[in-house]
Amino acid sequence: MCGRYALFRWPQALASLPGFPVGQPAQWNISPGASVLIQRQLDGQQQLAKARWGLTPAWLTDLSRTPAHARAETLAEQPMFRDAFRQRRCLMPANGFYEWRGNVRKRPFWLTPGEGASLYFAAVWEAYPVQDQVWLSCAVVTQAAMNQRRPLILDEAGQAAWLDPDTPIARLHELLASPPATLRERALANFVNDPKLDAPECLTPA
Repeated sequence: MCGRYALFRWPQALASLPGFPVGQPAQWNISPGASVLIQRQLDGQQQLAKARWGLTPAWLTDLSRTPAHARAETLAEQPMFRDAFRQRRCLMPANGFYEWRGNVRKRPFWLTPGEGASLYFAAVWEAYPVQDQVWLSCAVVTQAAMNQRRPLILDEAGQAAWLDPDTPIARLHELLASPPATLRERALANFVNDPKLDAPECLTPA
């Protein structure tokens, strides 16, 4: 399961979009519940915003149940996600994500298309009104890969189709069924096991 990821470097094209936060910090160890960057298409324009990683629909009453992940196989049917899938799709930019493997002592791994690469996870978003404010939230779409659940990573054409509100449902289902992206992996030391550590040391090799 993709429980953590990192965004510490971004392309100029992303930084130039409306909504890119002034002083956006490098984030080395992002976990569910954190404030994350999402990319949306609103009124035909690409925009960025900050959102809480943990989907919170406006109708939700139990705020302890805010899923950070949505399965690609059931996204279109699950009541928690189906409206967002049809109407509120977004991307979560990243440089890579962490994965833990093993039975007794799990070893962390760093997965990325290449060192310093930028990638985009398929995701959905919701808006939760509180008094006179609206809070955004999101969930990353995951797919089965290598006996794990990994983020659905979209290429440039897939990103455009995912964000476009006019993309036919059949095309969206094709994206959900995309083969897993080819990734490089690196075994890591255990620094990243501490969710409070948010520093380059997270990527220290084993």
